[in-house]
Amino acid sequence: MTTLCLGAAIVSGALGAQASFSGAQLDAAGRRALDASDAVEFATIFVLLAIYLSIIVVGLTMTSTIARQARDIALVRAVGATPGRVRRAVATQAAVVAMPAVLLGVPLGALAGRAWIQGLAGHGVVPAAVTFRPSAAAWPVALTIAVGAAVVGALVAAVRPARVRPAVALAETTVPRRTFGRVRTGLGIVLVVSGVVLSASIANLSADQADDLGFFVVLAMCIGAGLLGPALLRVTVPVVRLLGDTGTLAADVAVRAKALSGALVPLVLAVGFATINVTAHTTAAHVTGVPDPAADVWLDYSGTAVYVTFAAVAALNTLVTFMLSRRGEIAATQLAGATRARVLGLVTCEALIVTCTALLAAASVAAATLLPLVHTALGAWVPYLPPSFLRLPSS
Repeated sequence: MTTLCLGAAIVSGALGAQASFSGAQLDAAGRRALDASDAVEFATIFVLLAIYLSIIVVGLTMTSTIARQARDIALVRAVGATPGRVRRAVATQAAVVAMPAVLLGVPLGALAGRAWIQGLAGHGVVPAAVTFRPSAAAWPVALTIAVGAAVVGALVAAVRPARVRPAVALAETTVPRRTFGRVRTGLGIVLVVSGVVLSASIANLSADQADDLGFFVVLAMCIGAGLLGPALLRVTVPVVRLLGDTGTLAADVAVRAKALSGALVPLVLAVGFATINVTAHTTAAHVTGVPDPAADVWLDYSGTAVYVTFAAVAALNTLVTFMLSRRGEIAATQLAGATRARVLGLVTCEALIVTCTALLAAASVAAATLLPLVHTALGAWVPYLPPSFLRLPSS
């Protein structure tokens, strides 16, 4: 519900911003200044961003949620429920959850949109006469996107639980499958390779063309990394095994947990996108000796903050759902003699595996995206990120 609420808020705020720009009472000079800024384009991007993030991220969240309900679905199938009835129940459940999320998200989005417009005016991005106006389209558009994303995500996630034989499903809730599917692995490889090929090809294009295509490099590689999550987690687990028995147990859980690997997509999206945007500005300032205009930087960073917040919330939802699905397993571990400190150490190690894997994947995505963009725009091949961005601020 949290992810759906945030998606509805982004839609509401972005549509309100569009209405504010189109309905602003400006003179000819003010209208030219508004058209010359990137604020109008950013508002449109926010709407598209909310749609695609809702589809991808809500789909991942619904996959984790349905996986948590696998035993309940298996029991319902065992007493005679048909696959169609299971799918209808899952779709209805998703739609019911989406509606209150929209009721809460649209007003929050209006407040956030008002704050964003005020920030734009305060930083000189748009004329001061531009004020926020809520959009009448916010409610129907947000409801359509939220319900559509939730229902589609739930139906996709319920395909296998609804059609698998009840006895097999009940057995898998006790001993999860270790295989992750050739289709998933093949699609992940195709997306990652496509991202690398596209990254290499745009190095010879103009700066504007490369900038437009860079988004697709990020998208392809991030989704590909998520699909290859189980394989990527295996890259980090040898390091965690060095932490002793707790690290070994966490590594064994991580490599077989499909839900845990699902957190990689939003984490890689958040870290990769933020790294790309920050490094693009710092590299330009380093190479040319002239920093980008403060208004442009603020506008870009405000959009990055929205993007990162959405992805971070989605990752947190996935991890929380995964932990809730393991309450019985954790309780059994404590009954077997594990202390609270041991259980906490296990959870910490699992989070460390996911975080380190996401950082490595995000660094690869950022490098594949930044190298051609920096080359086409600045003629350099080495992005520049000052050490001050990697240090925690001192108190």
